[in-house]
Amino acid sequence: MIVITNPSAIANEISIIDSLFEEGLSLLHIRKPGFSAFEIAQFIQQIKLEYRSKLALHNHHNLAEDFGINRIHFSEKERKNSFLTDRNQKIFSTSTHAIEDFNALENDFDYAFLSPVFTSISKENYYPKQNLFEALKRRTNFNTKVIALGGISDENIKKTLENGFDDVAVLGAVWNHEHPIKQFKLCQKIVHSYSV
Repeated sequence: MIVITNPSAIANEISIIDSLFEEGLSLLHIRKPGFSAFEIAQFIQQIKLEYRSKLALHNHHNLAEDFGINRIHFSEKERKNSFLTDRNQKIFSTSTHAIEDFNALENDFDYAFLSPVFTSISKENYYPKQNLFEALKRRTNFNTKVIALGGISDENIKKTLENGFDDVAVLGAVWNHEHPIKQFKLCQKIVHSYSV
């Protein structure tokens, strides 16, 4: 299960992140679209060194080398305007919003988000334009893992994995919850019970 950071800064964010890793979080996507390179660098510096290999960068990719981060995420727009020639031991991921776009991905991407699966918890008026469970039946790309994003919560993780997604990514389910660590553990337990 992947956790994506809240887009804006929130109280006790770094201590929550450290706790998530302590509870077994395997991958955190740092997505702070409004942050400058300096602010992203400051943010990363506060995360314990031992967790750097479990971070993926959405913005300011040039900081990856400085911090020993080997996971780079491309938005849909960036993907269409980038030439991914120098992998250099990097793991690439990207965002897609239709099965046709997912199927058309080159083999450069290890995994891709496909969203929104459900009505978003964190974004207002962001809901599915098509049934992605039905769309997933038309999947032809099996080289790239497909990760469900958008409205993922403890209530629908099992259904999501049963309908063909390889994994799930959560944002609002954790960050909008009164007890983010507790909620993460619940979601993680559901994912683990499905994959055993």
